[in-house]
Amino acid sequence: MLHGRRYAGAVTPTENAYPGQRLGMPAEGRGSVARPGRRIAALAIDWACAVIVSIAFFSYDALATTAVFAIVQVLFLPTLGGSPGHRLVGLRLQRLHGGWVGLWRPIVRTALLVLVIPAVIWDPDQRGLHDKAAGTILIRG
Repeated sequence: MLHGRRYAGAVTPTENAYPGQRLGMPAEGRGSVARPGRRIAALAIDWACAVIVSIAFFSYDALATTAVFAIVQVLFLPTLGGSPGHRLVGLRLQRLHGGWVGLWRPIVRTALLVLVIPAVIWDPDQRGLHDKAAGTILIRG
């Protein structure tokens, strides 16, 4: 049993055995829901790059760092299917049921990500409120 109570040798129908099961995602490998370790690593890479740019061009200004981070997210999510950090750790962003994220979803997702709180509140499928609001999901690529 991974999560939930056992009922006659199986997980009860109302509970998920793994994140993404109720969304039809595989348990592991390509197309599975991104797990916290990779997400945090991608965020750390993107933030570190934003800090470096901020130091180089703005003498490290916290607002400039946040702006650089947000601009990179908004530019790369629709063009590369993920931020540089996402791509380096093998993740990609897509609409919940597949397909290109479009132009407005990265803006909504990034605005909520910068606020932090929506990104740390997750549902059972490990989708943050920022992903739920934008209709996106971060998966292993």
